[in-house]
Amino acid sequence: MKKVLSCIQPTGNMHFGNYFGAVKNYVDLQKDYNCVYGVVDYHAMTAPYNPVKLRQNTWEMIFNLLAVGVKAENLFIQSLIPEHAELGWIFNCYCSYGQLTRMTQFKDKSSTTGKSDDGFISAGLLGYPVLQAADILIYKADFVPVGKDQEQHLELTRNIAERFNKQVGKDYFVLPETLYTETPKVLSTADPSKKMSKSAGDKHYISVFEKEEVIRKKIKSAVTDAGDTPEGEMSAGVNNLFTILKASGKIEAHNALMEDFNNNALKYVDLKNAVADGLMTLTDKFNAKKSEIISDKKNIKNQIKASSNEIRKRAQETVKEVKDLAGLINIKF
Repeated sequence: MKKVLSCIQPTGNMHFGNYFGAVKNYVDLQKDYNCVYGVVDYHAMTAPYNPVKLRQNTWEMIFNLLAVGVKAENLFIQSLIPEHAELGWIFNCYCSYGQLTRMTQFKDKSSTTGKSDDGFISAGLLGYPVLQAADILIYKADFVPVGKDQEQHLELTRNIAERFNKQVGKDYFVLPETLYTETPKVLSTADPSKKMSKSAGDKHYISVFEKEEVIRKKIKSAVTDAGDTPEGEMSAGVNNLFTILKASGKIEAHNALMEDFNNNALKYVDLKNAVADGLMTLTDKFNAKKSEIISDKKNIKNQIKASSNEIRKRAQETVKEVKDLAGLINIKF
């Protein structure tokens, strides 16, 4: 089976933008690929953070991933596999400073969420795409499912792999390819000009584990017409609701309501009720599974530590081979 690698930062609570945009694919890809999924807590250190909250958020993300269907044996926590950081340092020597300063996300984050109140910007924020390359290449992934905002980072990963191969005189790393899957871009129901995001405030995201009354309230108040949509065209807000409805699996309801829209007979109340029902079908299932996980939290943590240890063996083998090729001294393990 071909190998797939994808990672997610430990932001704690998971919202439907995360789920439909990435995590649902994690679950689906497990059927056809050899998948490895990481919660990358080293990456969360590149911006101002609270150490206690980081640890809590890491486990919370693990519990959330398990609750929505990711298999425990496919999961690892990055800081339990120190070889990621070791390979990241080696790759720093195969990546230029200029490449990193041209990264779009560095430019964006260094002026916003990556800057502390006193103006401090960590070197880790500049260099984290190199660690991301190590995350991918350490497992010799064939495919990496990425969104448009991560394409530049995958290209950097390929450049590092090519440079390493050329310098050591061996085609050691297979260049990972982008895996394009259906990943709908879910927007804020309160402001469909923005993506669904926790950082934008409570009204701009809907938790995957939200209470029914909150979901129905947020969907009921969802922005539909912004007042500047040409007649006969679908506004961003309405399109977003249709996107969420389809992503939730309610295809028949989606198609019926789309027909109403095409016939100029769509009632927003019907669309919003259908969207809320679709989200609740998922949330009820996810909350039930998460309750089981939380009730057996100690055992679940031990499972993830064990899976991280098993996955680490693959990382250790890669780092051993890389150090041999790079002329470094190895220790036996």
